[in-house]
Amino acid sequence: MIRMEDAIVQKFSLPALLKESLGAHLGWGRQWGSADLKSSYDAVIVGGGGHGLATAYYMAKEHGIRKIAVIERGWLGGGNSGRNTTIVRSNYLYDESAAIFEHSLKLWEGLSQELNYNVMFSQRGVLMLAHNEHDRQSFKRHVYANRLNGIDNEWLTPEEAKQFCPQLDLSPGKRYPVVGAALQRRAGTARHDAVNWGFARAASALGVDIIQNCEVLGLERDAFGAVCGLNTTRGKVATTKVGVSVAGHTPQLMSLFGVKVPLESQPLQALVSEPLKPAFPTVVMSNAVHAYISQSDKGELVIGAGTDQYVSYSQQGGLHIPIHTLDAICELFPIFTRVKMMRSWGGITDNTVDRSPIQGVTPIPGLYINCGWGTGGFKATPGSGHLFAHCVAKGEPHPISRPFSLDRFRTGRLIDEAAAAAVAH
Repeated sequence: MIRMEDAIVQKFSLPALLKESLGAHLGWGRQWGSADLKSSYDAVIVGGGGHGLATAYYMAKEHGIRKIAVIERGWLGGGNSGRNTTIVRSNYLYDESAAIFEHSLKLWEGLSQELNYNVMFSQRGVLMLAHNEHDRQSFKRHVYANRLNGIDNEWLTPEEAKQFCPQLDLSPGKRYPVVGAALQRRAGTARHDAVNWGFARAASALGVDIIQNCEVLGLERDAFGAVCGLNTTRGKVATTKVGVSVAGHTPQLMSLFGVKVPLESQPLQALVSEPLKPAFPTVVMSNAVHAYISQSDKGELVIGAGTDQYVSYSQQGGLHIPIHTLDAICELFPIFTRVKMMRSWGGITDNTVDRSPIQGVTPIPGLYINCGWGTGGFKATPGSGHLFAHCVAKGEPHPISRPFSLDRFRTGRLIDEAAAAAVAH
């Protein structure tokens, strides 16, 4: 075990589990430390969600930078990291997108072992339904493009789709008839809270300070215009490297620093049903109706809707959005028509015009940005953190993330995944 200021991080194993069971499991220590803000750090990561915590972990583990602070204005994982539908996939169309999400998916496949923490990653597959000829052609294009990039994806007939997901209704005369589906078998889901906790625990064990309830008030710059510190509600801290990873609030924070970013923040809604016995084997997505559904390990049906069309920093949205989604879900899966919805919520997505992320340097030396993941941020968590850690540590983007630089909006080399998906997420 590794002792820190106020935490003991114990390695999870079968012997440890058996030992603690003899003591009613009262011997487990705190999973991560709660440090006071020090006067200086080698690097500060702003944002205590999955991306920020992963960045700090990989900086400490792979780049040897241990004097790091993760600053979160609320509580750890209280933003989009804890307000999503937990889907993980890499079947994006363009080479650049496929590379960055496949990099993440490969990290997901060994993440529980990497962190010594069960993130409950389940490769149950993601089935993307086609409802018309445009969908059919678009998804087949995705399948062929993915295969050229060495990424698994396959085209299924309606009958094959029903065999993979028996609950699917193929009755004639449907408003959304199923004419086929694209299936990525390696895709699936993970437990969002466990991902946050796992990265927090692993980063803390390497000496990273995790500081909650600490809001950034401003950026300090030296005579040459480079970063030299941050002003926070807990005082000033000296540092020459600041990585910003705050999702929907990126425009607000970067505006405070004097940097404009091409983002719009919009609510994205989701909801869950009452718990059911295991009844749904996979993840099903329908771009045409902005709906996706899976079943959690607790038995709840996790249902995601589309983004509201208005710009907002509210973690809620218009009622008509989930109603439209539930109408479609009930038509595709009539067995769920009598299931009661238990709760709904919204997250604040930060969307670029091409619905692709931004990761890299900014006009201010020492200030680095990781944002614009829109509705796809959760699936990118380990990969985004791994690549952003390289950027902050080395001062330049990783080759995989270089196409996603802020500069692409000046050069016009956009990566238009919005048009490729025929839907805004």
